Amino acid sequence: MHPDIHLPPLTIKGKVIRIPIIQGGMGVGVSLHPLASAVAKEGGIGIVSSAALDRLVSKRTGKKLNTYEAVCEEISLARKNGGYAGINIMVALARDYDDSVRGAIDAKADIIISGGGLPMNLPSIHPPDTTALVPIVSSPRALELICKKWERWRYRPDAVVLEGPLAGGHLGFRFDELDLESNKLENLLPQVKDVAMKYGNFPVIAAGGIFDRSDILRFLALGADGVQMGTRFLATEECSATPAYKEAVLSAGKDDILVAEKPGSPCGLPFRVIKQSPMFVSALQGRREPKCDKGYVLLKDRDGVFSKCSAKTGTQESFCICNGLLSSAGYNPDIEEPLYTVGTNAWRLNKIVSVKDLMDELTGETTSAAVNY
Repeated sequence: MHPDIHLPPLTIKGKVIRIPIIQGGMGVGVSLHPLASAVAKEGGIGIVSSAALDRLVSKRTGKKLNTYEAVCEEISLARKNGGYAGINIMVALARDYDDSVRGAIDAKADIIISGGGLPMNLPSIHPPDTTALVPIVSSPRALELICKKWERWRYRPDAVVLEGPLAGGHLGFRFDELDLESNKLENLLPQVKDVAMKYGNFPVIAAGGIFDRSDILRFLALGADGVQMGTRFLATEECSATPAYKEAVLSAGKDDILVAEKPGSPCGLPFRVIKQSPMFVSALQGRREPKCDKGYVLLKDRDGVFSKCSAKTGTQESFCICNGLLSSAGYNPDIEEPLYTVGTNAWRLNKIVSVKDLMDELTGETTSAAVNY
């Protein structure tokens, strides 16, 4: 575990983060303020997910809040106990994207991380002030496109998250690209570093499949300035996933984790799931009726109205990701089947730990003999 090697701090937009670990923003409702604030308190960057925050926070508070108000509320709670905290906002959540960005900046989020598509117009939505704007990319070409577009607003990324094909949730690759040697995280990292150097030498954060301290040290040695980790934080006490979700993660074997294609996410992006997820099983077997009554991933029709979703018209192509993920966060478990997403290495987990214990392990505060995943 290399206990004698200290992890270096990570500096983003002038903010010095003591531990170079960003907790991945897991939606829907998996990464909320209890997890984000715990990570921030331990010296990393805690991240909430913007997905469906209006419904989740409204249910919790008993007050009807819109997306902007819910984002402000969740960010404020995530930052309440000190440290650095921010939000992950998916481009694919187009209907609520701008309001989520405005809410995060007005609530003084330390960082906005944005993927699930290329955040080409992020700097134009709202003056970012002290909030760092950080795109997620899966290739040097994607980062180059973003940097060139952001030059229009005289802004460059404050950092970039490079997410490889071993991550959980939505993936930034075509299905036929997932297993290519050229797309391994360690092979993409030097190329993305070159683009970051070209446009101002901003930090590069490695993500996707990073599981333990040895992985962190390996990618830091390869040139990453920090790492982002999702699945390890899913298996924590502070995570807002349901007990059933956490138990499914602990029970999953290596062959139980796959990338869903047909049926898959209505976003059209590859989506990694536990194959025993009840909603995925129902969709796969054709037992689920077409449904779309939440509309977070709606696309515009030819009249410019957010009305299109493949989960409305059939189950051959997609499952209802909004309802499935909301159920996994305990929103509507009695009326909707849950959908469980994890990273590739989730099968290595066998217990739930506190955020403090996890961070102590990752930073080398605990010895390898004491670690039991």
